[in-house]
Amino acid sequence: MTEPWAVVIGIGNEFRGDDGFGPTVASEIEKLHLPGVLTILSDGEPTRLLEVWADVDLAIVIDAVRGEPSIPGRVRHADIDLLRHFGSASSHSLGLRDALALGRILGRLPGRIVVIAVDVATVDPGVGLSEPVAAAVPRAVEAVAARLRPAEPATGLRT
Repeated sequence: MTEPWAVVIGIGNEFRGDDGFGPTVASEIEKLHLPGVLTILSDGEPTRLLEVWADVDLAIVIDAVRGEPSIPGRVRHADIDLLRHFGSASSHSLGLRDALALGRILGRLPGRIVVIAVDVATVDPGVGLSEPVAAAVPRAVEAVAARLRPAEPATGLRT
């Protein structure tokens, strides 16, 4: 097996409604069997993130966010600064922010980090995505796949 050049990290909790968006999209990416791409499901725990993204050129983080105004199902793609402008759908966002700070200190960041996020409708306990967030999964999968194509730029905020 060759070393991965990219990692796709689906952050979230499948037992909290739309917070399961990250794991759902990551699972769909894994089914594509992209060479050199590692797919991970994560709760956002900082040391685990450092472990999986430290030696790759590109880390794509998929997460659920609370936008203002919130438009459930809206997919956003940008660099890591996206998380500074929108609240996380769950407490795991603090883990991601902690991982970034710790990674900078320890020199364990990937070459580039891209965030693919969706505005949530609900993060109440329960399994399954809301209708607008479930409808956003194919758009998010395409956004991730586009970032994994070598010629595709990974900067800028699109809604």
